[in-house]
Amino acid sequence: MARGDGKLSHDLLPGEKGPQDACGVLGIWAPGEEVAKLTYYGLYSLQHRGQESAGIATSDGKRISVYKDMGLVSQVFDESTLNTLTGHMAVGHCRYSTTGSANWANAQPTLGATGSGTVALAHNGNLTNSAELHELVIERYGVPTAGEMAQGNTTDTALVTTLLQGKEGHTLEETAMELLPKVHGAFSFVFMDEHTLYAARDPHGVRPLVLGRLDSGWVVASEGAALNTIGASLIREIEPGEFIAIDEEGVRSQRFAPATPAGCVFEYVYLARPDATIAGRSVYESRVEMGRQLARENSAVADLVIPVPESGTPAAIGYAEQSGIPFAHGFVKNAYVGRTFIQPSETLRRLGIKLKLNALESVIRGKRIVVVDDSIVRGNTQRAVVRMLREAGAAEVHVKISSPPVRWPCFYGIDFASRAELIANGAAVDEICKSIGADSLEYISEDGMINATEQPRERLCTACFTGTYPIELPSSDRLGKNLLERTKAGNATPSTGCDPGPDSEMESILTDEDRTASNP
Repeated sequence: MARGDGKLSHDLLPGEKGPQDACGVLGIWAPGEEVAKLTYYGLYSLQHRGQESAGIATSDGKRISVYKDMGLVSQVFDESTLNTLTGHMAVGHCRYSTTGSANWANAQPTLGATGSGTVALAHNGNLTNSAELHELVIERYGVPTAGEMAQGNTTDTALVTTLLQGKEGHTLEETAMELLPKVHGAFSFVFMDEHTLYAARDPHGVRPLVLGRLDSGWVVASEGAALNTIGASLIREIEPGEFIAIDEEGVRSQRFAPATPAGCVFEYVYLARPDATIAGRSVYESRVEMGRQLARENSAVADLVIPVPESGTPAAIGYAEQSGIPFAHGFVKNAYVGRTFIQPSETLRRLGIKLKLNALESVIRGKRIVVVDDSIVRGNTQRAVVRMLREAGAAEVHVKISSPPVRWPCFYGIDFASRAELIANGAAVDEICKSIGADSLEYISEDGMINATEQPRERLCTACFTGTYPIELPSSDRLGKNLLERTKAGNATPSTGCDPGPDSEMESILTDEDRTASNP
């Protein structure tokens, strides 16, 4: 699908995306540096966390400038645009929508007035009390006639930005410390006024957030990869329930709530980059160990172990290592087909769109294949992968999944918010196996997955696998991605993300036959 300016847009097949990965946030305080360009490269390394829109705000100590648009970081910004974003501080964001529609009005960072200046805010996560916050906005300020909400922004981020207006004469820091205890759900905020950079992480620490050091300043980012990219060193993770401020005096830290850790286990399974470290544990090593444990728990007589690239590769390495079955690359992935506006004809749909992934027939033909993937959400991707392996001549296809069945929706920032779209909802493993066309299907156990993270169970959120939600949820009429759109239409009080999920990568290879109903 082409944008109005002719640049490439998000979808390979418009309207047919899978669940998507968390937003990426980044903040820099570095006098004397080209902070906009540093932020650009930092966001580039966080692109996997959000691919619908991107934005950067900068401050020179007197005023805040912001530029944002729909598309990838490399599509939104060019040299001339970055040169206009001057200053010593920056806040950046790359978005996948979980609350609010995918449109320009909902791109971040958001801007708002405060009691003493202006705020620019970027958010990763998803709030669970957006309806309550919306009511608080109306109570304090009435129906917004200016700012993000008046301009059509329907995100939970806009609610927080509006509430940071605070009282006349109050500093942004004072207002934030009063507001943050009232904000519930998953959030990693990075925001700034004209003079100071701020960051806050929800008391459960659902989404990652790290603090880094530059020679000339400080960086806050969703993942350490962004620090490495711009030459910053990792100092530590920002703690759950912690609020920090960064200015010429350094870093100040205070708590707005006690920590009750419940980090998202799906970050270890899929969301984070393999080179990330979360709570002291390497994500790559966690995924390899999940593959080893998968092999210990499940067996298959096979000739080769192959991954579904790229997210299934570490687990497939671990599976092959533990099982003794040779590892091989059974698919070739075209790294240059991230996006296209060319819409395939129905004939091409029936043949299967193989722009992104092709099976290696010389490797696969006549072989009994174990194919390892990180998760099954809707089942479309696995159905397409199995079909491609059959077409390439595989004698048998045994699917191994390095996470348990996803049976419950996520309300904390991953875009699978309905049980109806989850193939494992109400379906037994053998039924799912039949639906995707495999000879066998086996998942890792919940204990096996958790043990691979080396985190105590009580410090992890496993809600999408277990249905146990660590953060209390409101009634269903006060939840939902399009809550604020419903409110704006006058239907009800508002209801309300940010992480793309695993199916999103492979939509380009799906045929109409693959896209069957979720439940077999």
